[in-house]
Amino acid sequence: MPTNFTVVPVEDTEAPSSSNATSSPEAKPVSLGQIFERTGQETTVDNQQGEEMDSAPMVSSLLSKLANYTNLTQGVREHEEYEDGVRKVTVPPMGTFIGVYLPCMQNILGVILFIRLAWIVGTAGILGSFAIVSICCICTLLTAISMSAIATNGVVPAGGSYYMISRSLGPEFGGAVGLCFYLGTTFAGSMYILGTIEILLTYIVPSTRVFEAQNKEGEATAWANNMRVFGTGCLLVMALVVFVGVKYVNKLALVFLSCVILSILATYAGVIKTLLEPPEIYCMMHNYNVCLFESCTKTEMVENMTVMTQLWGLFCNNTCDEYFELNNLTEIKAIPGLLSGVIKDNLWGDYGPAGSVLEKKTLFSAPAKDMSKDIDKPYVFNDITTYFTLLVGIYFPSVTGIMAGSNRSGDLRDAQRSIPVGTIMAILTTSFIYISCVVFFGACIEGVVLRDKFGDSIGKIPVIGILAWPSPWVIVIGSFFSCCGAGLQSLTGAPRLLQAIARDGIIPFLQVSKTFIYYNFQVFQVFCVIEPTALFGL
Repeated sequence: MPTNFTVVPVEDTEAPSSSNATSSPEAKPVSLGQIFERTGQETTVDNQQGEEMDSAPMVSSLLSKLANYTNLTQGVREHEEYEDGVRKVTVPPMGTFIGVYLPCMQNILGVILFIRLAWIVGTAGILGSFAIVSICCICTLLTAISMSAIATNGVVPAGGSYYMISRSLGPEFGGAVGLCFYLGTTFAGSMYILGTIEILLTYIVPSTRVFEAQNKEGEATAWANNMRVFGTGCLLVMALVVFVGVKYVNKLALVFLSCVILSILATYAGVIKTLLEPPEIYCMMHNYNVCLFESCTKTEMVENMTVMTQLWGLFCNNTCDEYFELNNLTEIKAIPGLLSGVIKDNLWGDYGPAGSVLEKKTLFSAPAKDMSKDIDKPYVFNDITTYFTLLVGIYFPSVTGIMAGSNRSGDLRDAQRSIPVGTIMAILTTSFIYISCVVFFGACIEGVVLRDKFGDSIGKIPVIGILAWPSPWVIVIGSFFSCCGAGLQSLTGAPRLLQAIARDGIIPFLQVSKTFIYYNFQVFQVFCVIEPTALFGL
């Protein structure tokens, strides 16, 4: 048997065939040693090129990743390809920061932080609010740890949290969890839509309200009807965008995240500014909080004449209100600042029944009749009865959204590492932001102003807005776009989650959705998201 071999290179032809492939008579023999030497040289060149790529500036690499950042769930890229009619170039897999950390941050920080956290701090106090935030954050942290255990015990499949659970624990258990996840995502969308409408009608364009109350008793009904009308319109617009223009939501994801970060930075800047210049004042009738007017006095001098102010006309008709006669009006700083010592007054909660007047209990006033009967007077009232568990239920949706990173498992370079690290780091970061805001709000702002949910005593602006620097509009605009973006993402993720459950054939009635296909998108599932959002959420 021969032991020496000679390798002869074969010339390529336009139509290669195994039957007519022959060696070239002019070809020179090449030994195996030369081939291995050449292969080693090519490997060296490839290694040098890889080292050059690894030594590229990390800043430019991070900026390029941020430019391609998106916060949409699995399957959106395929939908965009069907919309454009062309096959797009596959985006390189993402790492922990871009693929998991930022999406979780954007979903956790949102509407509750900007328009309800200050009210929770004023009602529950700093200690009570700290307990609420800690309880909710611990719950999400335990959930993230359990999800990390599933992610690190095997190969993470593409398809998000539902596929991860159903492929690890079984389709039946995964289907039950996935259905609850779908309902939670759907109602989260309704919460973000209601937050969008509240910011729009309360702070941006209050004159566009369709229903106006004739008296104080009808304000709640008129407000609910306005929320239903505008909320339904906003829901239909968002559903239309999700149905035919998902790529626009994809492109605006970084804009929405930038609004959230800018608003948080403006809040911290305002906290620092309170050390130098406490900005706003509000009007008190001794220890009762009243709505803000141009003049916080009963009378004023105009051209050497005593003129009754607008407050006088509201409290005095034929006879003057008893409490108005017995007590004086004073102006108090709404934001005394970090060094004022107001943190001592805000340590404990101040729960109250619906219809009670907001008051500063450290001030004493002349006794008067039951103030809850004077709902037509310009006092600031509690709109609902408050208690600890109610505040826990209001705050808890703000810490959800931890599945945003795992929903992108198919786009991650190393899902087993990125999902645990990115999700837990996002929870720790947002927990720090929420806890620091609780402390700063309680240390800078008067408690009676914190309990003013809609900002009636400070000129109809968000309470966090008077703290922010340089302008309250930073918070108003930032929170508005944050709610819009979060609502679009909820309406984008819920149909695809329902589509994944339907493909597994676990729930029989979802099989009918296979006949409603449009551009590889389930019309039936979009309807299943819009319908419960409109019926129960709005």
